[in-house]
Amino acid sequence: MSTMTLARSELILGGQRSGKSRRAELLAQQWLAQSSEHRAVLVATARPWDDEMRERIRRHQQDRAERVPGMVTVEEPVQLAQALLQHSAAHTLVVVDCLTLWLTNLLMPAPGLELKDAAQVAWELAGLLVDAIQSAPGPLVLVGNEIGLGVIPMGRETRSFVDALGQLNQQVAGACERVTLMAAGLPLTLKAPL
Repeated sequence: MSTMTLARSELILGGQRSGKSRRAELLAQQWLAQSSEHRAVLVATARPWDDEMRERIRRHQQDRAERVPGMVTVEEPVQLAQALLQHSAAHTLVVVDCLTLWLTNLLMPAPGLELKDAAQVAWELAGLLVDAIQSAPGPLVLVGNEIGLGVIPMGRETRSFVDALGQLNQQVAGACERVTLMAAGLPLTLKAPL
């Protein structure tokens, strides 16, 4: 395992199965190995909507426990900024996996909430997230999908989601010291600390 330098904040983007989560886990492993005082917290944003998703979450938890046994998992599908501020500390690395599922949770309107209102709530919470990234006292690693590289999707809702995710990724990238794009398990640095 090659040593990776941990930035104060890093956004890791990529397609599905590109190695995003694995990079975040490697950073957490290295962080924990540096000092007995270091802690690592994973903020998981997935919701178990159906049997397949429940199984996927169970498998991820099991694999993560084997690869990074010292990392504590906290589930927070909506109030991500609060979770960052609650768990961030000078000796604690916070990993968020993932922003795409978090945005999905925000844009899927709750009963009685119009889609337009859900989008407004999502942007308010995204602003709080950017503020939390900038003020977190400890290191952060945020994982998200880059889904805007393909053809323009059919359907208004799908196009709206792709647009919203692109805007979220841009906001978070602007707030992070490092931005890494993963492809085929290989990192490409898009933005590096000064």
